[in-house]
Amino acid sequence: MSAATTTAATSANCGNCSAATGGAHFCPACGKIQPLPRGTDYFAFFGLPQKLTLDLEQLEQKFHSLSWKLHPDHFARASEDERQLSLDRSSQLNDAYRTLRDPVARVEYLLGLAGMRKEGQKKQQAPPELLEEVFELNESLDELRETRASGGTAATMSGLRAKLETAQHKFEASLAAVDLELARVSTEWDAALDSSADDAAKKKLMEKMNEVLNRRSYIRNMVNGVRQELAGA
Repeated sequence: MSAATTTAATSANCGNCSAATGGAHFCPACGKIQPLPRGTDYFAFFGLPQKLTLDLEQLEQKFHSLSWKLHPDHFARASEDERQLSLDRSSQLNDAYRTLRDPVARVEYLLGLAGMRKEGQKKQQAPPELLEEVFELNESLDELRETRASGGTAATMSGLRAKLETAQHKFEASLAAVDLELARVSTEWDAALDSSADDAAKKKLMEKMNEVLNRRSYIRNMVNGVRQELAGA
């Protein structure tokens, strides 16, 4: 996977005038809308390299510009093929923007392109540094459920809620720390592209990002679980 530049093919020719399009959305010669070259990813859709640090304001500006140019209303009198291309490209534009504007989804997408997103292949394990907190949290959750089922006193329920809220804050802090780590590795990825690092170095970074994402997913699930229990308590 070439990540230093966009991955769209650049040798496509316009079906209307045969001019080289360079993978552009519209033919530079006749202006006709073009089908996406094979292999175009979300980064290439916006004309971006596969970097993980993006200028979100610039991304939004490109999104609005393309959204206007590709809108089906502009192709009401065009051929059926052009109208369908407009619909397809508009849908792809929305998917690409929704993914790239989110830093976590952006990393997951990049890893998915390389076939390295492995979440769900095996049961996730608690991060070693959180084993004790996870054990205590699960005990508190069980106690809360049992107390609720048996009609425990308001004072008991209040005490259990306080314990869970404390645990929730701890896991939310851990989630924030993992997000910072993901941002750090993302910066390392961008630096590796700028320095034309070899495939082995890039693969190692991707493996690290995948590990961080899996850890993040586990902690996020714990936070969501606590929130749900507290909402029902």
